[in-house]
Amino acid sequence: MFKPVNPEVKAEILTKVKSGEKVAAVAAQYGVSEKTIYTWLSRKAMGTISLLEYNRLKNENSQLKQIIGVLTFELEKSKKKKGNPRFNPV
Repeated sequence: MFKPVNPEVKAEILTKVKSGEKVAAVAAQYGVSEKTIYTWLSRKAMGTISLLEYNRLKNENSQLKQIIGVLTFELEKSKKKKGNPRFNPV
C-alpha cells in the first residue's frame, strides 16, 4: 500500500544515499522501497543541469544579447537616416 513520505524524511533519505550509503540499507531503515528511492533520484537529476551546460548556456545568452544590441543599434541608425515616413509625405 502506498504511504506518502514526509518531504523532510525524503530529503534525509536522498542525502544519505548521495553521501554513499547503500540504497538497500537506507530503504530498509526508512521502510521505503528501493524503487521509490531510485525514482526520486532520477526525478531530481532530470531537473538539474551540469555546470558545463550552465556555462555554455550563459555564454550563448551573452552572445545573443550582444547580437540583439548590435541589430537594435543598426535599426535605430537606419531609421534616423531615412526619417519617419509618416511625417514626411511624398
